[in-house]
Amino acid sequence: MANPPKDTHLSDDDDAGAAFVLQSKGQWWHAGFHLTTAIVGPTILTLPYAFRGLGWWIGMLCLTVMGVVTFYSYGLMSKVLDHCENAGRRHIRFRELAADVLGSGWMFYFVIFIQTAINTGVGVGAILLAGECLQIVYSNIAPHGSLKLYHFIAMVTVVMIVLSQLPTFHSLRHINLCSLFLSLGYTFLVVGACIHAGTSKNAPPRDYSLEPKKSSRAFSAFTAISIIAAIFGNGILPEIQATLAPPATGKMIKGLTMCYAVILVTFYSAAVSGYWVFGNKSNSNILKSLLPDEGPSLAPTWVLGLAVIFVLLQLFAIGLVYSQVAYEIMEKKSADVKQGIFSKRNLLPRIILRTIYMIFCGFIAAMLPFFGDINGVVGAVGFIPLDFVLPMILYNKTHKPPKSSFTYLINISIMVVFTGAGIMGAFSSIRKLVLDANQFKLFGSDVVD
Repeated sequence: MANPPKDTHLSDDDDAGAAFVLQSKGQWWHAGFHLTTAIVGPTILTLPYAFRGLGWWIGMLCLTVMGVVTFYSYGLMSKVLDHCENAGRRHIRFRELAADVLGSGWMFYFVIFIQTAINTGVGVGAILLAGECLQIVYSNIAPHGSLKLYHFIAMVTVVMIVLSQLPTFHSLRHINLCSLFLSLGYTFLVVGACIHAGTSKNAPPRDYSLEPKKSSRAFSAFTAISIIAAIFGNGILPEIQATLAPPATGKMIKGLTMCYAVILVTFYSAAVSGYWVFGNKSNSNILKSLLPDEGPSLAPTWVLGLAVIFVLLQLFAIGLVYSQVAYEIMEKKSADVKQGIFSKRNLLPRIILRTIYMIFCGFIAAMLPFFGDINGVVGAVGFIPLDFVLPMILYNKTHKPPKSSFTYLINISIMVVFTGAGIMGAFSSIRKLVLDANQFKLFGSDVVD
């Protein structure tokens, strides 16, 4: 009979990061809310932009393959966590799981580095997109107004500083339920707007051709793959599973099923409708394509305005979810678990550290307005290693499937294919960042595509 699961963070009296930020109180549907917020976000408005580097058929194929592989990968990760829990080692952090299973100290720091890159990248991207959405509304209300993009980024950052003071991951469950409905809401609004734009007399000319030069086409394709990987990416599944009340066995699969039901509805509809209308002229934010700088709006402004409001509200939830790992790392050292979560001893450092973190993300967003490019880099160097490679390694190590088995061969194939895609995606995404650097100024007022 297996040893009873041991909640490792409860045995460590000094681990305030686990005791406070990663409280284990949730049910499977709470995990579903967290997962949906972590994956189904306004980044789906970038899917038409990703399709313009792949075309119709390869774009649809990549979207489907990414969906199947990530669901499979997250399922394997959950099984690895369940395996360790049943063996008496309940891991609540990705880095500790990787170090324990692989028996390597450097893996602990590798995962910390990658997760930090993801958290910061998503935080920057969320603030930047929120600022851009505000700018879209403002530019249509006051076309000659004096406010710049960085002003709106500063406004968003202030709101994020306030919301970041919510102390625990579990305390976000109601916010993330609202986030789920918001993602469905703005997806339906944007899809309706795209259909309206595509059937109106002002419909833009459609061109689905790829770049003429083969080298540029290849780079664009790998950048697009990295963007799709980032959109499907999670990178914090162990931390989300940590919020489940033990034993967590089986609960995460139910949460994943809920999440991927929402993905099926939102991802395909946003990608197909946006690319159908704008083709290879798709913007990295499809809302911006629907509200061009020149000419009339391509959809009713009230529809787009409501979509922008939904996007803004959900971006706050996304920023909160992805900041939890950073907060857990900070509070593991800065907080005192022996004192109350709202004690003066713990409240003051929390306010200071979380405020500094959000100011940093807001500053980078204002200084480097590369929303589409940031997605590509984050996907290549962050999400691909954590979501497409490590889960396969961890599963093969813990469950030891025979090397001749179908599972083992599938896992190895996924690792090899996505390692190669990650390397090429990182190279092409960084290349595009370098090329785009000539198109903007520091603290510019336009997001470069």
